[in-house]
Amino acid sequence: MERNRVSAVVIAYNDEPNIRACLETLTWADEIIVVDSHSSDATEKISREFTDKVYQHEFKGFGRLRNEAVAHATHEWVFSLDADERVSAELHACIEDLLYMPDAQLADGYRAARRAFYMNRWIRGGGWYPDYQLRLYRKARGRWAGAHIHEAVEMDAGARVEMLAGDILHYTVQDAAHHHRMIGERYAPLAARKMFEQ
Repeated sequence: MERNRVSAVVIAYNDEPNIRACLETLTWADEIIVVDSHSSDATEKISREFTDKVYQHEFKGFGRLRNEAVAHATHEWVFSLDADERVSAELHACIEDLLYMPDAQLADGYRAARRAFYMNRWIRGGGWYPDYQLRLYRKARGRWAGAHIHEAVEMDAGARVEMLAGDILHYTVQDAAHHHRMIGERYAPLAARKMFEQ
């Protein structure tokens, strides 16, 4: 049976410490697309070791950037991952099984649990896990919504969404200083912009 083809899409910005490990877990995809927001480190150079489909887009909010990245995808199925995330072996195996199923048996989108590695330990509760994320979907049936922060894939009315086995591994915050920097430099300004526009 012919395998369904999938485009893996990653957005990045100054992700030199993460991007290689991320892309190493996506080599099973039929194409890898990286959209970089003009990083000043080696993010683009490392990305080009895995794909020639590396594009530069100005950052104007996460939702918009993700949709711009998906627009470069050439296959029907899209799998979206962040630069600080990885695909677990179990999740990879589950996706591979799906890709060989007849199209009529497939849902339109799939969610996977996301497990956070926060300040050098896995977080297994407290509302942080399973933190389901819809990341595998038919490009024609879904799109990213949420212009600035807290973006998510919204599926068309009537679209069928199912669950995947295995985890997305999220290597999120290294230490308290990293957490403060991340909030102050990116998330607080984006939240303020969102409130101003509303």
